[in-house]
Amino acid sequence: MKVSKFGGTSLANAFQIQKVCSIVLSDPDRKVVVVSAPGKRTKDDIKVTDLLIDVATTRIAGNDYKKPLELVIDRFREICGELEIPDALPAVEKAVTEVVEAAIYDNVSYIDSVKAMGEDSSARIVTEYLNSTGHKAHYCNPRECGLFLEHNDIGKAVILDESYDNLSTLRKDEDTIYIFPGFYGYTKAGQIITFSRGGSDITGSILAAALSAEVYENWTDVDNVYAVNPNLVNNPFPIREITYDEMRELAYAGFTVLHEDALYPAYVRGIPINIKNTNNPSANGTWIVSKRTHYDSLITGIAGEKGFSSVTISKYLMNQQVGFLWNIMRIFMEEGVSIEHIPSGIDTISVVVRKKYFTPEKQEIICNRIMKELNADNIKVERDLAIVMIVGEAMANSVGIMARAASALSNAGINLRIVNQGASEISMMFGVAESYCSYAQKVLYKELFRY
Repeated sequence: MKVSKFGGTSLANAFQIQKVCSIVLSDPDRKVVVVSAPGKRTKDDIKVTDLLIDVATTRIAGNDYKKPLELVIDRFREICGELEIPDALPAVEKAVTEVVEAAIYDNVSYIDSVKAMGEDSSARIVTEYLNSTGHKAHYCNPRECGLFLEHNDIGKAVILDESYDNLSTLRKDEDTIYIFPGFYGYTKAGQIITFSRGGSDITGSILAAALSAEVYENWTDVDNVYAVNPNLVNNPFPIREITYDEMRELAYAGFTVLHEDALYPAYVRGIPINIKNTNNPSANGTWIVSKRTHYDSLITGIAGEKGFSSVTISKYLMNQQVGFLWNIMRIFMEEGVSIEHIPSGIDTISVVVRKKYFTPEKQEIICNRIMKELNADNIKVERDLAIVMIVGEAMANSVGIMARAASALSNAGINLRIVNQGASEISMMFGVAESYCSYAQKVLYKELFRY
């Protein structure tokens, strides 16, 4: 059995939905389908999720939300009309309107519940369309199917373990195609919780794990995962096979083809992930696997992500003070800021964090605590950093990659604020100014792929 997830571009309009259903019906093993909210129909279009967020924030502000709500309903009305399933629209309109007009007890929870209606509506429409063509399809409500989530300490949605057993029952009817809305689940109390943007990938991986699927297919709008962002380089090197660990590193550093949190459920159960193109279903795509069988290049990929800050702490004889590092981590933990990287020297240590969590207010509190509680000599903060990663399992058995990369960046006039190599030796990290993020990736690609 295969679990197949389709992204927003794959469901942007009626024609794309017909294409999705054709793909699903072409393989009898595709029994569970996860859908995203309709994405952009054209480059200048607006995603349904963004339209729904506008509805929610307009109502929270106390303004007239009817007009933005009608824009959402119009999108679904157009899709239902072109699919010739007018009977699907009333159920969609009713579900969306009820959530939009529900009482607001908490702004964040309210926005979560409203924006989840994009995926929910897609699932209802795809189900109705498949049934209209004479096939047996069933819309799966995440709460009824038992997809339960909770927020962790930093407000991130995480799955409750019992959900896997609950979802495993979807295999009970082999003749039915189950259509599951991605991106959201419920608390045990019945409140909607969403994953971060792109979270339908996570839903698909959870279902693949719960159902012990043969493969998790993630359908998008590209033939492959590429060695670098194709918006930066013409005809980038295609990746045919990549490990979970390599993909995790690249997704963390900005690869957007798959949500970084989508890897874990499939990884734990050893389920391969196949990235495929809805608009070119015959292409083999990219396989994400536990162990690679071949290597097409020494470097697997290069990625970059903005939005980091570094806190460099200096103290003479730091290395001789037992527990100094632990106390730094304790302070960040107590202030609710997750640590991303910790490159260090003898008397200095840098703590790399996400800027969105390390607010100016948090910065002041944390730096004051470190100076007062740990008697640090000096603290230097850089707020506008980007992380650029070079990833590849083959690097572990190669010499000179770091030298080539650092030399190329230096020759291009890019100052390195941080340099760090992962303990597994499959990744190298460079911290650069945010303004150099894209340029650094292009420089490294030119050096390491010799285009």
